[in-house]
Amino acid sequence: MTSQGNPSPIRKKSLSQAIFGAMLASSVGLANADVTTDEESVETDYETEETNLTITKIVGGLEHPWAVAWLPDGRMLVTERPGRLQLIDGDDVIELSGLPQTDIDEDDESATEGGNQGGLLDVVIHPDYENNGWIYFTYSSPGDPRAFSTYEPDYGTGLAVGRARIDADDGELTDVETIYSQVPRTHPGAHYGSRIVFPGDGEMIFSIGDRNVQNLPQDLTNPGGKMIRLLEDGGAHPDNPFVGVEPGNLRPEIYSFGHRNNQGLTIHPETGDIWAVDHGPNGGDLLYKVEEGANYGWPMVAHGTEYSTDAHIGLGTEAPGVVAPTHVWEESMAPSGMVFYTGDVDEWQNNLFVGSLRREQLHRLVLDEDNEVTHEEVLLEDTLGRIRDVRQGPDGMLYVVTDEEDGGVYRLEPES
Repeated sequence: MTSQGNPSPIRKKSLSQAIFGAMLASSVGLANADVTTDEESVETDYETEETNLTITKIVGGLEHPWAVAWLPDGRMLVTERPGRLQLIDGDDVIELSGLPQTDIDEDDESATEGGNQGGLLDVVIHPDYENNGWIYFTYSSPGDPRAFSTYEPDYGTGLAVGRARIDADDGELTDVETIYSQVPRTHPGAHYGSRIVFPGDGEMIFSIGDRNVQNLPQDLTNPGGKMIRLLEDGGAHPDNPFVGVEPGNLRPEIYSFGHRNNQGLTIHPETGDIWAVDHGPNGGDLLYKVEEGANYGWPMVAHGTEYSTDAHIGLGTEAPGVVAPTHVWEESMAPSGMVFYTGDVDEWQNNLFVGSLRREQLHRLVLDEDNEVTHEEVLLEDTLGRIRDVRQGPDGMLYVVTDEEDGGVYRLEPES
């Protein structure tokens, strides 16, 4: 299984098809989803261990939404994987034009069925947005045959990071820049990673998945299967762990390695530690703290097995020099989207909330002072669908995004 919960075969398509799909994604000519902003009650007394929740759909009609973020004035940004960035301003929905060329060409199967997982992915607001106006986003960037490293298809893709400013009056992005693009590119479709965080001091960290090529995460000459640390305006951070290290061809942007597909990344509100979830193969999804220069093992170490044979992967579940995970989900749950809670529910303070794609759940994890998981509660089982993103809004409430053909943004309001 891939990060979506099903095998993702390698598919080929022509360069002309790729270019056509990319041109579509960079325009506003794509058919708009019928995005709705009428609040719709889902459940008014959903019981959890510590409080009851009112669950409300606040945005609907989204086609495979991937991420949500808020501007300081309360307006909301939502990405849709087929290549749309929606600005939600009260009842007004503005599809922003001007995105870079993005690979959105769909296979015959959806991402949940093993098809293309690329498109427009994460979106975050720069911590100093009020002064600089920057938003950052990730997307699958198409490339020509000269950029390939494996499989030699007709074209390849790489995870890219862009930034831009918003001109809401004209409904467009301005000052658009691509500050990072993964090279060499690989076959399109799988394991882009893509979450972004800003730890402070002018730096940013984001994840790139192994792109479904298992040898990449242990190869320090390739960015696949790595956490990447850049300066916020682009360029490798000068203090990265492999800068200037022999033999001299190690990628300077690498922060940590041995990752498979991190689709959840967040910062602890008190310690400043960076936490990630990682998709295992056939079982063995992981939670761990991300440390500079650390090796997280994939595929040398794995807690899951091969899909087709159920065979053991690598050396086992541990090895010298490999950081052990904090928590392992032995059965696949496909974690995506995570946040530490700092809202009004006292019993939830600094609890970690993680979305599940495969099980269609929200997991609440309690960590002690030693970063050990002491309790796990499962919420929203069979309630909303595949949970792709989990964020805390400016009102202190939890919000989840469902990765569905008719997806939505949902508010979880605790009882007062």
